[in-house]
Amino acid sequence: MSFPTHRPRRLRRTEAIRDLVRETDLAPRHLVAPLFVKEGIAEPAPISSMPGHAQHTLESLRKQGRELAEAGIRALLLFGIPAGKDPEGSEAWSEEGIAQQGLRALREELGEEVVLIADLCLCEYTDHGHCGVLSGEDVDNDRTLERYRRVATSQAAAGADLVAPSGMMDGQVAAIRDALDAEGFTDTPILAYAAKFASSFYGPFREAAEGAPRFGDRRTHQLDPANGDEALREIRQDLSEGADIVMVKPALACLDVIRRASEETGAPIAAYNVSGEYAMVKAAAERGWLDERQAALEVLTAIRRAGADLVVTYHARDAAGWLGA
Repeated sequence: MSFPTHRPRRLRRTEAIRDLVRETDLAPRHLVAPLFVKEGIAEPAPISSMPGHAQHTLESLRKQGRELAEAGIRALLLFGIPAGKDPEGSEAWSEEGIAQQGLRALREELGEEVVLIADLCLCEYTDHGHCGVLSGEDVDNDRTLERYRRVATSQAAAGADLVAPSGMMDGQVAAIRDALDAEGFTDTPILAYAAKFASSFYGPFREAAEGAPRFGDRRTHQLDPANGDEALREIRQDLSEGADIVMVKPALACLDVIRRASEETGAPIAAYNVSGEYAMVKAAAERGWLDERQAALEVLTAIRRAGADLVVTYHARDAAGWLGA
């Protein structure tokens, strides 16, 4: 049909009609809230580059987890920041590590109300800030896998519903799946950061997690932002190794990769709306350059429209409130 018979504006005339034919659903259940818990602090420490977020004490972590659950958020992604670091990152797999304490605190507070996801990497725990064990100034892939195995089983024992390896080491999913199964955690899924790009949008996170590398960068293991086909190969490899959900990061800069992953694999897709993407919206809103609510919901809807089943976002709490209003 052609104009004037076909008039697409008919279905845009009122808010009720627009709601009726809306193609993409965005609800609190689609959102995952990242949280940071830090050892050795007496009060929550605000993160200057991420307004509205803080490094939590165990007590404030429980409170924040409760508030998020009551807002309708059903999944939390936890990052731990230890008081002491060493070349191996050994606090990452300590039974009394800060992440393990945080997982137990959230489980005690929330029971089965929420899904607890444990980020699995060493960058917050090593004194050099890299994602694994070093040989000289290079990350030793296979020696790092042995540490990841220990971290995974420690996190599962502490109550993690899912473990989420983010280091982009070759073979990390297979190694972690083998370790979990060997220790009896056969029902613990793996949410793999399968397509994690070497992005400039991670800057604020490195303040929050205190995990910036002391030298060099992560381009030897994170993806080149120019390589979409390589990202799909990484995703397929992680699925073949046993990943249950695969992550694309950063989300807003990689909507094409999210779409391809969803269409070409049919697997559950998570996308990380990262700290820099959050900070840009916050900074522009603070200056009156845009409406934060409209911009944030538009971004999250776009990520969902691209094909993400889950969206990790620092706007989770606010978005849940806006969606429930």
